[in-house]
Amino acid sequence: MKPRTYAEAGVDISREALSIKAMAEHLAGTLAHRAGKVGESLTGIGHFSALLKLTSTLALAINTDGVGSKLLVAEAAGRYDTVGIDLVAMNANDIICVGAEPVAMVDYLAVEEPKPEVAGEIAKGIARGAELAGVSVVGGETATLPEIVRGFDLAATMVGVVEIDRVVTGEEVKPGDAVLGLRSSGIHSNGLTLARKLILGEYGVEEEVLPGKKAWEVLLEPTRIYVREVLEVLQKLEVHGLAHITGGGLGNLCRLTRHGFLLDALPEPQEVFTLIQELGDIPPEEMYRTFNMGVGFCIVLPEEHAGEAAEICRRHGTEAQLIGRVVEGRNTVRIQDAGVELGY
Repeated sequence: MKPRTYAEAGVDISREALSIKAMAEHLAGTLAHRAGKVGESLTGIGHFSALLKLTSTLALAINTDGVGSKLLVAEAAGRYDTVGIDLVAMNANDIICVGAEPVAMVDYLAVEEPKPEVAGEIAKGIARGAELAGVSVVGGETATLPEIVRGFDLAATMVGVVEIDRVVTGEEVKPGDAVLGLRSSGIHSNGLTLARKLILGEYGVEEEVLPGKKAWEVLLEPTRIYVREVLEVLQKLEVHGLAHITGGGLGNLCRLTRHGFLLDALPEPQEVFTLIQELGDIPPEEMYRTFNMGVGFCIVLPEEHAGEAAEICRRHGTEAQLIGRVVEGRNTVRIQDAGVELGY
């Protein structure tokens, strides 16, 4: 039977959130260990990236993430040269959400058995992603774990730096602010468990599923890296909030503020999302809660700056448009055309 929801495919976002809450209850107390010292937490647990105070003027941003079940598509297709881009993207796009510039990364590759040729292909992608994000890969770890890992897993930790007086957390977001949506490249690295089971349940990995696109090409399209355009926007314009649109879809905007969002001018989602929805007969709310639906990153800023910010993004090769605004009311995201309301 085809899954119609992310939970039916095997990923229950609600239970995942409860798991995070259960861990945070025990770990939040550790923040006191560095209070008043170098490494004091400025954001607590739960933002896109953690911020640690280094000096009176400088903070360190730190983030950890992986590629997820997109790796299973890479294995099925025997193509490993793009998932490293996703690895960099998932971390770098979170680092910039606090206004920080990504500077360095360490990776972790866990394998069932060592395959040097595969490791080399993975490293090609990491190197390309690092070039796009402007970061150094300064080390890492490889582990052979035949009793734990089937195939391989890939994760990384990234750090960035930001002046404390230029930190962006969403505290300044207010009703009337504009929401600028930056175009995604496709599915990115969230919702792959559902997308993979639907597409590869219907088509072979080498079959054409969209005009000129095979199944593996659609599923392995690398996550877009937004570092260069966002850093330039931060340098030149007033920015109140930044959100990486990952698991939970556009509901990630709720992480920025207690205010609500009305999105009434979203771009048309890419064809891959239409394909997924049709294959699984998936309700609109589930689509918007699971996938980015064409918007991979959001910048919240005064409306008078939205046009200039969009132009900066376009100069860097990323489509961007005004997709909505911040509104008074409940901390939800209302997607007007789809009749959907999301939380986080």
